[in-house]
Amino acid sequence: MEISELLSHPHHMKSGSAALYLEGFASAMAAVGHTAFTINGYLDSAIHFSGWVEASGLDFANISEQTVQAFGAHRCQCPGGRREKRVSRAYTKRVQRFVDYLRQQGVIAALARSTTATPSHLTSFRDWLLRHRGLAQITVERHERLITRMLPALGTDAGAYKAASVREVILDQIRGCRPAHAKTMVGALRVYLRFLATNGSCQPGLDHMLPTVAEWRLSSLPRYLDANQAALLIDSCSKDGPQGLRDRAIVLLLLRLGLRAGDIASIRLTDIDWQGATLLVRGKGRRDVRLPLPQDAGDAVLDYIEHGRPPVAIDRVFLCLNAPFRPVRSGMIVSGIVRAALRRAGIENPPSHGANLLRHTVATMMLRGGATLETIGTVLRHKSPDTTAHYAKVDVAALQDIAQPWPKESRSC
Repeated sequence: MEISELLSHPHHMKSGSAALYLEGFASAMAAVGHTAFTINGYLDSAIHFSGWVEASGLDFANISEQTVQAFGAHRCQCPGGRREKRVSRAYTKRVQRFVDYLRQQGVIAALARSTTATPSHLTSFRDWLLRHRGLAQITVERHERLITRMLPALGTDAGAYKAASVREVILDQIRGCRPAHAKTMVGALRVYLRFLATNGSCQPGLDHMLPTVAEWRLSSLPRYLDANQAALLIDSCSKDGPQGLRDRAIVLLLLRLGLRAGDIASIRLTDIDWQGATLLVRGKGRRDVRLPLPQDAGDAVLDYIEHGRPPVAIDRVFLCLNAPFRPVRSGMIVSGIVRAALRRAGIENPPSHGANLLRHTVATMMLRGGATLETIGTVLRHKSPDTTAHYAKVDVAALQDIAQPWPKESRSC
């Protein structure tokens, strides 16, 4: 059904000031895959909301979050036979979607995220992490969130920071935390203090006063699947339907190239060079590298794009299954796809359940296939050789060759 036909349907209420934006709103919803039935429901909600705004004597240009909340709480006796004590939460969410569209178009003013002003040091810190350190957005947001939590105890005057006070604050913050989370908090504060020292806001060297969190990193054996389990995992992804095609392409990319979950989520259509059979991977720290695209993985990606991917104007390769179609935004979704594939494959009690399991599997299979640690580190894009050396533990045959015999029991004198 055409959008003009949807807009021509009679309505019990006048569209009022919203009339100018209904066609654009409907087009935006159609662009992300919504059906005509769904779009019609959203248009009905938008017209109802606009009519209520005018009947209430409110200014359409000054719509705010409070306006939407008031609409959701009003005792609805609007034209059209409505006699409800209040508007349902789902119906209010439709109206919120329309208001978000108006805000994106500049029709109404965007509200500030918080009434509390962000300290200037924290704003500069965020920009520094993005521009100069090359950290991912999700990492920057985590650092900012942790530092914001510590600021009330630290104080906003960075020039007054002392070694004893900084150490006392972080010890109080990490008390009772798990080692991994405590280490993240210490790392965030350490980077923040280095940033402040760099621009002269606090005395240098305070980052050395922070405690070291005991965590035996890389002490355990790598968690991986064997060759048979990897084959079962691939076969568990059906070649029929959008979900099977998408999941199969993702699993093959993880198993053939050892990509991280975030790498999968960030792949764009323009990153694939079909003629050269290569894939541009946007790694950590803005370290982009072009990797060879294996035949089976490339075929699976192409099959998904041609027969499973929704025809929407989005540059990311992998999209969510249901409208509104949007990119697979985070690595958690990719890990969820791996977790579901493990269940379908019938792999009981896997060593772990996330996408990193397949990354470890790639490294282990390469090592057992004769690849050197240097080659594995290049493929996996490790920054430190120590990280790659972690996989040497699974090469039992080689370890037996270099293992020293246990010393014999010596007689006492």
